Amino acid sequence: MKKIEAIIKPFRLDELKQALSDINIYGMTVTEVKGFGRQKGHTELYRGAEYTIDFLPKLKVEIVTNDETVEKVIEVIKNSVRTGKIGDGKIFVIPVEEAVRIRTGERGKDAI
Repeated sequence: MKKIEAIIKPFRLDELKQALSDINIYGMTVTEVKGFGRQKGHTELYRGAEYTIDFLPKLKVEIVTNDETVEKVIEVIKNSVRTGKIGDGKIFVIPVEEAVRIRTGERGKDAI
């Protein structure tokens, strides 16, 4: 099993959710996060004063899936959230040793 973490622009979540459901991936966790990379924030005006916003709002989407579907999920994420502009995000793949469904006690692949 693998955990896929994707940092994406918030307005791309609906497209991602639809694309994942098209390949029968329904379970995900979404967290509002802030961060920056090469984009390095931007400046805004507030009451006539200019200030820099270093940390931009992003979403972290976490999906745990079987090893066999990892590449497919990565492709779906890339294709559904890409705008071609800086700040599109990143995808991280992390090994998962064990998963347990609390309600039933199912373990491993059955728990996801």
